[in-house]
Amino acid sequence: MSVIWRVLAVALLAYTAYAVIFFFFQRHLMYPGASMLPARDASGRNLPFVEEVQLVTSVGRVEALFMSAAESADAAPHPAIVFTHGNGELIDVWPHPLSSLRDLGLSVLIVEYPGYGRSAGAPSQRTIMETMIAAHDWLIARADIDETRIVAMGRSLGSGPAVGLAGDRPVAALILQSPFKSIATMATERFYLPPFLARDRFDNEAILRSYDGPVLVLHGTRDRVVPYTHGAALASLAARGQLISQDCAHNDCPPSWPEFVKQVESFLLKSGILTPLGT
Repeated sequence: MSVIWRVLAVALLAYTAYAVIFFFFQRHLMYPGASMLPARDASGRNLPFVEEVQLVTSVGRVEALFMSAAESADAAPHPAIVFTHGNGELIDVWPHPLSSLRDLGLSVLIVEYPGYGRSAGAPSQRTIMETMIAAHDWLIARADIDETRIVAMGRSLGSGPAVGLAGDRPVAALILQSPFKSIATMATERFYLPPFLARDRFDNEAILRSYDGPVLVLHGTRDRVVPYTHGAALASLAARGQLISQDCAHNDCPPSWPEFVKQVESFLLKSGILTPLGT
């Protein structure tokens, strides 16, 4: 009997040590991009319609890249997307793929995380959400942006800041790629730890329960990083949720970018964010 108790005691000590290490080092796991140098392929910054923006926050200046909507005969204020990327990425890689959204009549603001790339500070839920609010407020201060048609779009980790923005500022719609229910849920499911150990919770479930705008969720059915069940649950939870299941895993989603743009366009037309061409 004493052997069994000793084994249980050792197991408990080992689990406690594991939990303590996770608690103090979880942000290193959650924000690996904070140690990344600016992307080698930063050619998107040189596109003629890309403007470098410095957002002022309490931790210093955080970078963003702004792309204005493609020119059209309609000079009225147009809708815009605030985009947040995955945890192992930088904004440098996104101007090229996201530039296709300009042809839909959308401006795009790609927001960096504090401590990532050239940005000051360190990433945490507090500093990231402060940056998101600064980004939103910078965007709606522009005369060419319709503040009633701001869309928050987040991929993977970026789904947390995108949904979080909808809890702090008026957001007309949400587009979520491979989103999670909450970081607390991920801590339990992936690391077998109690949810209260999650320091940055990004509770997407809680915010979506009270969000009444349209929500588009796109999730890979073979995703082993953020399970498909998370995206399906969020789409079901949202008052006006739509789920698009994709045949992909996590980092290879969406499988077709042109198809993804068509899906975004259809969703935004249906939601009244975009108006059909010629009207």
